[in-house]
Amino acid sequence: MLDYFWLWSEMIVRWVHVIAGVAWIGSSFYFIALDLSLKPGKELPKEANGQAWQVHGGGFYNMVKYLVAPKKMPEELTWFKWEAYSTWISGMALMSLVYYGSASLYMIDLEVLDITQLQAVLLSLGGIVIGWIIYDGLCRSPLGKNDLILALAGLVFLVLLSFIYTEVFSHRGAFMQMGVTIGTMMVANVAMVIIPGQKKVVQ
Repeated sequence: MLDYFWLWSEMIVRWVHVIAGVAWIGSSFYFIALDLSLKPGKELPKEANGQAWQVHGGGFYNMVKYLVAPKKMPEELTWFKWEAYSTWISGMALMSLVYYGSASLYMIDLEVLDITQLQAVLLSLGGIVIGWIIYDGLCRSPLGKNDLILALAGLVFLVLLSFIYTEVFSHRGAFMQMGVTIGTMMVANVAMVIIPGQKKVVQ
């Protein structure tokens, strides 16, 4: 009975993770397309950066982008953050159910490094946290003032991190560890940088 519970839990969480990830990526692509379609207009408020007219599902939408908060804010404001949060939460739940729960099978390769299941889990969690700290440090450092240099530094960091993970975990474990580390960097950036910055603008 317990085996069925874990199988169903894994399947449900896996699909939640997939759907949440699709929603997150989809909304990101939508806003990229929206930004590229913005056009200036004389009738727009001076704070507005541009507007786009769209049609979908039989309705028309007039999208106006403000680079700063308008003088009069609406009573309700939609925040695009839960797509990212739900992707990370479901991803970590899946990581815990599958990889942490069966670390000896999925994360440990005794020919790579002889470690216990607990050590594998702790190393994984530590790598995730350290990965975010280094990534955030790079972005806040003088390197962050130049997008190209920051991108190259980030690439070098990820390659180095990949090498370290392959020296600690099994090949499959290292692959998943890189995924959850990069995903955590992205979501933590939303939660700790982007959203707080937007809240300051709104206030």
